[in-house]
Formats: sequence, structure tokens, C-alpha cells
Amino acid sequence: MRIVFAGTPEFARQALSALAHAGHAIALVLTQPDRPAGRGMKLTPSPVKLEARTLGIPVYQPETLRDPATHGPIREARPETMVVAAYGLILPQAVLDIPRFGCLNIHASLLPRWRGAAPIQRAIEAGDKETGISIMQMEAGLDTGPVLLTTPVAIATDDTAGSVHDRLARAGAQAIVDALARLTALAPVPQSGTGITYAAKVSKADAQLDWSESAEVLARKVRAFNPAPGAWTQYKGEALKIWRADSISAKGEAGTVIETKSGSLIVACGSGALQITELQHAGSKRMSAAAYLAGYPLRPGDALGSASSSAPPRATSGV
Repeated sequence: MRIVFAGTPEFARQALSALAHAGHAIALVLTQPDRPAGRGMKLTPSPVKLEARTLGIPVYQPETLRDPATHGPIREARPETMVVAAYGLILPQAVLDIPRFGCLNIHASLLPRWRGAAPIQRAIEAGDKETGISIMQMEAGLDTGPVLLTTPVAIATDDTAGSVHDRLARAGAQAIVDALARLTALAPVPQSGTGITYAAKVSKADAQLDWSESAEVLARKVRAFNPAPGAWTQYKGEALKIWRADSISAKGEAGTVIETKSGSLIVACGSGALQITELQHAGSKRMSAAAYLAGYPLRPGDALGSASSSAPPRATSGV
């Protein structure tokens, strides 16, 4: 098929590569404008732009698509369909109407659960055992369109957002190739009006650990916000990122260190305790709990964060 592809991060890059290698004619790639990145804040192209360059596909990087004047290159590409994956810009109805077969979105959840910007992180944070890929026919609403195809993906108890992302990226690339191969035979299935949840974009405030919560909840947050933005707390006024931790059965005042023996760092929570195995002091690198304690000697009774801090905002459920 003749395709216009819209995407920006690594998740989308894998889908673009799969479509090209499946033999589809990708007439144009849309991706976010180059952004400053790294210590030097140098303008850096997105993974999708780099892949498009490798494949020899023209790239279009509008700041917005709200202005009808920006739609010209898409119309000139004459797409039969437009494939969208983590693009980052809203497609107005005028753009959705351009392709003959409409626009298809590769969404990283089993819709209608976790519509929105951060479905991977919110699924782990909520304790879901399963997520997946939905190939959805796009419409003006936020991830509300009918679903053409789904691919379930299990979430293991030690999965992080990074490991789930990688499996979903591979699954999404295969799913869109499968969907396009059977496009005219797939029946769009309207999303259920029940079980709707919204995956709000993750902020640094979301990733701050509230030690008054249970250890089970906090362990999920640590996994959900790894690798970005990283779950964190405070120690003596400085940020302390927690990269890996497990919930265990122990008691103590919430936010208080209760054990540092043999390189083990255990912090009491509202119920249970968090056994921290990998962390990072501000300005330092990630390290094991044993290595951290050798350089930053925490002691039982030391307090982390604030047990009385308000809980981070959560995704809300619909009807």
C-alpha cells in the first residue's frame, strides 16, 4: 500500500522499519521537529527521522498540523492509508480524511483500557498482568476509534516500563504489518463503553515516592517509571532515584530506614517495606545498594522523603 507514516520515538521506528521491509510504498514520513538533547543540548533527530533517512524516505517535520496550510505535503503524497505510532501531534479531522482507507494508530494497550499518553507506565503502576497492542482506526476523539486487531502481551512481576516497551514495540511492528495485509477483511470493532481508563502523561511529580503508601504500590511505581523519569525520593534535601526495589514484609515508621546490614537497604512504608537493590544519588551513576551504602552510609532511623507528602496524581477510570 502507499503509506504516509507518522511517528517519533523508538517504538515508532520499529514499525516504520517493518512496514518498509514488508514492501509497502512509504511516500512520506512525519516526525517531531529535532529537539535539543544530551549535555550539550544539541539539536537531535528522532529515531524515526534517522530510520527514514536510512530508507531514503522524505521527511516532514511540522510544529503543528492545526493550520490547513501544513497539510499540503500529506495530500501530495496521495496515501491510501496513514499509519501513526507515538507521533506526538494531534491529527485534525481534515488530515484524518486524506487517506482513502483512513488513518491507523498503533496503540500500546488493549483498548479501551489505558487510552492516552502513557499506557505502558500506567498499566504497570496499576498492577495489570496483561497489556498489548491495539491497531485502531483513528477518529477525532482521544484513542476512541474502532479496533481492527489486538495482540496481548503479558506483564511479568519484574517487568519495567523499558522491558514492556521493547516487547510492545516488536509486537506493534508485527501487528501493523498483519493488519495492512488483511485490511479490507478486518471488521472494525467499536470500543466498549465500560472498562475505560485514561493514561495521563507521566510527570516528575508522579514519580516521587510517597512512603505512606504500601510497599506493593511503591514497588510498582519503581518499575513503572524505569527508565523515565525514574522513581525518586529525597535524602537530606537531595534527589535520590530508586531504580530497582521489591516489596517485603517488615514494619517501621513510613519513610524510615530500618535496615542497612550486608548491603541491604530496607525502608519502611505505610504497610510493608521496600527493599532497594539499585539507586542513584544526585550527580552520580546508578549503583547497587551495597555500593551506595559504602559511599553514602545511611543508618537505621534515617528518614527519606516525607511520609506526609500528598500522593502523586493517578489515572482516572471512566464509565
